[in-house]
Amino acid sequence: MKVIILAGGFGTRLSEYTETIPKPMVNIGGRPILWHIMNSYSFFGYNDFYLALGYKAEIIKEYFLNYRSLNSDFTVNLASGKIDNHQLRKDDWNVTLVDTGIKSMTGGRVKRLKSFIGSETFMLTYGDGVSDININDLMDFHKSHGKMVTITGVHPPARFGKLDMDDDRVVSFKEKPSVQTKDGWINGGYMVIEPEFIDLIDSDETMLEKEPFEYAAKHGEMMVYRHNGFWRCMDTKRDHDALEEMYANDQAIWIHV
Repeated sequence: MKVIILAGGFGTRLSEYTETIPKPMVNIGGRPILWHIMNSYSFFGYNDFYLALGYKAEIIKEYFLNYRSLNSDFTVNLASGKIDNHQLRKDDWNVTLVDTGIKSMTGGRVKRLKSFIGSETFMLTYGDGVSDININDLMDFHKSHGKMVTITGVHPPARFGKLDMDDDRVVSFKEKPSVQTKDGWINGGYMVIEPEFIDLIDSDETMLEKEPFEYAAKHGEMMVYRHNGFWRCMDTKRDHDALEEMYANDQAIWIHV
């Protein structure tokens, strides 16, 4: 099954990094967050990726063109040009990189991939969110209800610190941004979509989260898979630093081994 990753936005709220590289290429633990997302799908056997590119698309293209050398030690014979890779990580991924326009919105990027998607059910996520979600359970849920769209509902992080109280007494205070709330749900990406949904997208200017999703919800064609585990969107430098800290302390629970 094809996995589409939206990797073309400007990432303006992470401008400390995105002035020079696209947001999906910002590193966590020495690897782009895009790699971490792809690795999560690959753990469950989904290895056919379609990257919807836009802003600084050439940097993502160069990364995958040079993937073998960037992710291994190697010996190069300067006379023959022969390269021998050492300790190569054997990722069995098929990666299709498609420039979907510098100004296209999320829906427009998906529509531009229509010819690649064909008539198959496909998965879709954003290029900045990591999770310990079980992709197989998500797929089983989607198949069970027969609707057009499944989105994954996640608990948002506590942006301003979390207070647990007993009447007026504070019994717990947690300031770290890695803390997730227990209440409320938001769209965390990790979606499963039937191909006819693409016909609901009008043009490059269409936001996936506006008319197409609103139509699907209104007509009873959208279901939510509730994920109570870990989820984090790398939206700001604070988010990035929290993920880096988790990785450095061997707490990167989104990485499957």
